[in-house]
Amino acid sequence: MSEISPTARALRALDLLQARPGVTAAELAERLGVTERAARRYVAILREADIPVESTRGPYGGYTLGRGLRLPPLVFSATEALGLVMAALDSHHAVADPDDPVGSALGKILRVLPTNVARQAAAVRETARTVPQRSSVRPDPEVASGLVAAVAAQQQVRIDYRTAAGNARTFEVDPWSVVVRYGRWYLLCHSHHADALRTFRIDRIAGVERLEGTFDVPADLDPAAELEANLGKGWEHETHVVFDVPVGELRPWIRPTLGDLRELPDGRCELVGSTSNPEAYAGEWLANVPFPFTVVGGPELRAAVRVVAERLAASVE
Repeated sequence: MSEISPTARALRALDLLQARPGVTAAELAERLGVTERAARRYVAILREADIPVESTRGPYGGYTLGRGLRLPPLVFSATEALGLVMAALDSHHAVADPDDPVGSALGKILRVLPTNVARQAAAVRETARTVPQRSSVRPDPEVASGLVAAVAAQQQVRIDYRTAAGNARTFEVDPWSVVVRYGRWYLLCHSHHADALRTFRIDRIAGVERLEGTFDVPADLDPAAELEANLGKGWEHETHVVFDVPVGELRPWIRPTLGDLRELPDGRCELVGSTSNPEAYAGEWLANVPFPFTVVGGPELRAAVRVVAERLAASVE
């Protein structure tokens, strides 16, 4: 850290103060790689630049930026700028397209950064390309923004929804959380009509209207876990499979969306759930499990497993 200038360290201190209000001199010193005395000197440099840094004494004291402070909108390192572009590429955005909301936003960010900070990120933005994911469906940004705002305000909404069959429906819900799973965006919510937890694909929501009612989110809610569990329920075809291994051995091979995994008294385990696609359940999921199993429920799944078995058997004749 010895080659870093005092100005650079002062700007880093400013970044830490923005990110962690109440940070102590000891914490600043540790993050900056200097002594506490030097950390206080960098705080003094910021104050000399008319940046109001307030300090509170005592065991719970620390440094906080004063109210009403107008800071430069962006203080990025070259690594942070590059990481931002890479994250956008990972999400399969057209990062160099000014008509794409993310591409436009990235362009504005990079234009206001110092040249030495933005150079590498700008080069990646202009030259890197992504192959669209077949399963990824991006929702309307305005719809997603409206739902996120309603989640934050814990305010009930009315959504205009298009089902997988193309039917238009309207639902009034308590929006608990927005969850992104494998490139798809979901609304996890409590449906007033069903009086139960439901999930909706956000790319199928055409409109969001905020209502006057409010709600409380369950205190123990784990949005990702609830979504995974809910996606494995309520489909039209029953699935019930018994595996000849203990549940602990099988669990790493089973996605939560495949159903509820339960231990049986004889040491085996069973998987109980439902699916809309027995063929995929049999050929893509069950066929990958390296343990013996028996399909004991779901005629559609039994038929699909039989087809897969016959096709594989025929391939070695």
